Amino acid sequence: MQSIIELLKILIPAAAVLYGMYLTIQTILQKQFEQKELDIKVKTIEITTPIRLQAYERMSLFLERITPANLLIRLGSPDLQAIDYQRVLLQEIREEFNHNLAQQVYISHETWEKTRTAMNDVVTLINTAASEISSESTSINLSKKIFEKVISENKQPTVEALKALKEEAQKMFDFSV
Repeated sequence: MQSIIELLKILIPAAAVLYGMYLTIQTILQKQFEQKELDIKVKTIEITTPIRLQAYERMSLFLERITPANLLIRLGSPDLQAIDYQRVLLQEIREEFNHNLAQQVYISHETWEKTRTAMNDVVTLINTAASEISSESTSINLSKKIFEKVISENKQPTVEALKALKEEAQKMFDFSV
């Protein structure tokens, strides 16, 4: 019995020391793991922030380029028939959109949907204006009709999407959130 008590006198403190070492090592390893996780997050942010900003810039440029006033001025061609001009405008919008399609990965779903809606609104505006003029009309007549529709609706189709893009990009720099 005496030997068991002596053995317990040695084993109980040894077990307590081992348990203490286990807890210490576990805490140290947990802190190192958390630090590595933090380092990875910081590195990811350093890499993705410029890419995301570029996506916001490209989508803003896309929306500015398809804004009816900018689109009509940039692609103005008085020698075209209205139907041909309509095709040119729609093709330009499609090409711009397809060129920037991958940017949806870097912006929120809601903002992407607003961008797509803006594009569809511009396409609808062009098609509606084209359907309201005669088939013999010139591109100038189509341009006038598009401008009239924008003025009568008192709203640019791309404004909401641009606003959403700017707000989302600004949130990247809002450190209080």
